[in-house]
Amino acid sequence: MLPPKSHALLCLCSCLALVHPFDWQDLNPIAQIKLSDLMFDYTDKGTFLRLYYPSQDDNRSDTLWIPNKEYFWGLSKFLGTHWMMGKILSFFFGKISVALESKKNTGKQRATIYSAVGIDLASYGFIVAAVEHRDESASATYYFRDQTAAETGNKTWLYIRTLKQGDEEFPLRNEQVRQRAKECSQALNWILDLDQGKPAKNVLDLEFGVEQLKDTIDKDKIAVMGHSFGGATVVQTLSEDQRFRCGIALDAWMLPVGDEVCSRIPQPLFFINSERFQYPSNIKKMKKCYLPDRERKMITIRGSVHQNFADFTFVTGKIIGCMFTLKGDVDSNVAIGLSNKASLAFLQKHLGLQKDFNQWDSFIEGEDANLIPGTNIDTTNQHATLQNSTGTEK
Repeated sequence: MLPPKSHALLCLCSCLALVHPFDWQDLNPIAQIKLSDLMFDYTDKGTFLRLYYPSQDDNRSDTLWIPNKEYFWGLSKFLGTHWMMGKILSFFFGKISVALESKKNTGKQRATIYSAVGIDLASYGFIVAAVEHRDESASATYYFRDQTAAETGNKTWLYIRTLKQGDEEFPLRNEQVRQRAKECSQALNWILDLDQGKPAKNVLDLEFGVEQLKDTIDKDKIAVMGHSFGGATVVQTLSEDQRFRCGIALDAWMLPVGDEVCSRIPQPLFFINSERFQYPSNIKKMKKCYLPDRERKMITIRGSVHQNFADFTFVTGKIIGCMFTLKGDVDSNVAIGLSNKASLAFLQKHLGLQKDFNQWDSFIEGEDANLIPGTNIDTTNQHATLQNSTGTEK
């Protein structure tokens, strides 16, 4: 059962997520965080998302961290390893069952690859829906070929597309990021339709009643957020759909974004980077988004790696984590905590939320021993500086 009052909506892409906060006083002191999978239209043109939401239901909810072995096969292809690696990953991680509870209770519960972000946002009073992209950039996802397949659960899997010899990367990635942006907007369309009470069938026919979303969304408080390729998707989506009022790009990989896109983004944009992933050409592309009278912020988490924003950093030991660059020098919980709190402060500022997230406003400016204001990357032959939207050197 969803809480009775909500105020805003956020979209997290890469996994895409839709989020709307509610008043904590409407909840019991100990809130359960639950999840449900929703699929609207069973074809590969439809929307498939996982919804994280605080609940007043006291029943404990368990779920598999990664629910299908095919996701592990896709991960092995993404890593460029033999398909047997997928079996090994499935053996070690395929049976992890995660009890989803409020961060205020346990602090370390995770489910699915970006639940470190999704569950944390839900624990602070948001509803989060993570959408799987079908542009062949995700390690794996699935759909149903026809109604019979949907009714019998006969999935058709779609795996990551790797570059072949002679392929040019930018045209492919640009096409993919454009599709991802459309998928973000399409997911938002579905959620807003549900908010208006329009009937929609969940193809997966699970227990979550979509009618619970009726009259819960504040259409003036919508944002988009994403990691890596999802960070590029944030930039592309903001340029195409101004229903998204601000964006947060987590360690964005900017190659897919066309140079013309940055000038089309009037909304506030926040780059949160890792110290060890970023490089000059990527930062230069971010800096193209820095235009007069447009709110832009950037911070870098010291000692962090690209995977500090995803869940594998929490489920692997130190040796495996370092071997596959899943862990950095900074503690993984410290890194994700800084990222999430800075994000909450940014969302409060630009969505007009009446919360206490402004206690972390200093993180937006990089004011912490584990943060760097701006970037650690020198984009010139001399000492490089990065300016924020007011022109102050960082």
